[in-house]
Amino acid sequence: MNAAGNYLKKHAEALVKDVGLEAACALTGKSKATLGRYYSTSDEHSDRFMPVDAVAQLEAAASYPHVTSALAELRGITLSYDSSKKNAPKEGGVNHDVIALSQRFAMLMGEYTMSMEDGIITINEAKRLLRETLELQQVLVSMKMHLEDEAT
Repeated sequence: MNAAGNYLKKHAEALVKDVGLEAACALTGKSKATLGRYYSTSDEHSDRFMPVDAVAQLEAAASYPHVTSALAELRGITLSYDSSKKNAPKEGGVNHDVIALSQRFAMLMGEYTMSMEDGIITINEAKRLLRETLELQQVLVSMKMHLEDEAT
């Protein structure tokens, strides 16, 4: 098995352990043995990986998206993890998102203006700008989801 396969199996195991083996069985409808095969690195199970629907079910219950994060890392993609449940019903709609977007952008520009007063962005200022940028990104994702809902 290649390094990527081992890496995915390690994270599949971390996902199952995060949720708990009994709970993982109940959520996915899979037996302990089947779940064990998904993260076993023995030669006889080297070609078996957890199905994507099982990953989604477990990651919804887990404290962290272990397998999704591992897949992103293997592709050189950086994810920004927000611990709030993104699949929870969202209040408002596109209009609410536009207002939030305007407010967040204004906050980002305010932080930027204060940071540039002396012509140098310090580490603490960069961290504040990064936090505001991530908040702005989350509003954009919410807006995208609302627009996709309206388009269907």
